[in-house]
Amino acid sequence: MARSRGFWNLFAKSYAKQAVGDQPSYEYKLAQTQALMRPDMSVFEFGCGTGTTALIHAPHVAHIDAIDYSPKMIEIAKSKLGDIKNVAFTEQTLDEWPAPVGSYDMVLGLSILHLVPDRDEALAHAYRLLKPGGYLITSTVCLRDLGGW
Repeated sequence: MARSRGFWNLFAKSYAKQAVGDQPSYEYKLAQTQALMRPDMSVFEFGCGTGTTALIHAPHVAHIDAIDYSPKMIEIAKSKLGDIKNVAFTEQTLDEWPAPVGSYDMVLGLSILHLVPDRDEALAHAYRLLKPGGYLITSTVCLRDLGGW
């Protein structure tokens, strides 16, 4: 990751309190993603942070496995679960995730690709987790690709 676990553990509480920077865009992305969801779907989200997006999507699918490599982020995510039973938050990295090839109907990698050490490998790994015909959904601005940064 671009930053250490220690950084994200220290930053977790303030990150959880931050408002979404562009709420209309976030809501649009949620709606676009939910339009592809079905009640029988199994979803995987890597880099879930404090779990907000997974919890918003939970009513639209059968199950969501959501991972983050920061224990503090996962601790906060788990504290938000309440009565939601179809979301599992786990401290894990994408390359360590033990799910077999073709496990999920949808994989989400949102606002995370700029932080992984090898974006191509992360995307290839995420793609391998998809069932045939599944959806890989990402949304990340990778500024270093724009040049001059």
